[in-house]
Amino acid sequence: MAGYDIKHEVNDKYSLRGRVFQKLREDILSGKYKENEELKEVAIGEELGVSRTPVREAFRQLELEGLIQIVPNKGAYVTGITVDDVKDIYMIRSLLEGLCARLATEKITREQLEEMEENIYLAEFHASKGHMDQMAELDNRFHDILYEACGSKMLEHTLRDYHQYVLRVRQKTLANNTRGRASNDEHRRIMEAIKAGDAQKAEQLANMHMLNAYDNMVKNGLYEIYGKNPE
Repeated sequence: MAGYDIKHEVNDKYSLRGRVFQKLREDILSGKYKENEELKEVAIGEELGVSRTPVREAFRQLELEGLIQIVPNKGAYVTGITVDDVKDIYMIRSLLEGLCARLATEKITREQLEEMEENIYLAEFHASKGHMDQMAELDNRFHDILYEACGSKMLEHTLRDYHQYVLRVRQKTLANNTRGRASNDEHRRIMEAIKAGDAQKAEQLANMHMLNAYDNMVKNGLYEIYGKNPE
């Protein structure tokens, strides 16, 4: 599920093709388009108010990401994200998030560390009030801060992509207050290791954080969301 290179993304981000691609990508990942559903160039072009050309170009990008399959002389069909994909993503993320935390220990700025601490305090407050939507937003922001702090554009880009792929299932399973609190406690331990300059511990904690998140997904709706049953 490889993305296009980061220079291409930066230059293309606000182009017509880029906007069409981002919209279709969001719609596929949110479940608007179902697995094996055909995407029709004309209908999508009319819906988005664009010609078929940027839609066709967006299709090619989506195929590179593994989200659709273009069948010659037939059409474009949604592949989407499967249960197996989610598992793969979290196994990969566990390693990359660990690396990110290790790098962040060396490169995080005082401002980023202060924002990370504030994020955790705010999440604790909203957890005590049962504000799960705010907790989910703060959870996303914690990872954004971590990605920004690692100092690697390539790693940040890759992790943001993986984060986006599983947003749909994360939103559902983070709605559980127990997991929301546990996740924030794990964030706190990662932050404390980074603050203490313990790169090895930060890496281990970030790695385990992803594995815990995946285990929680399996227990709280992963298979229901994707319409599959565990073997």
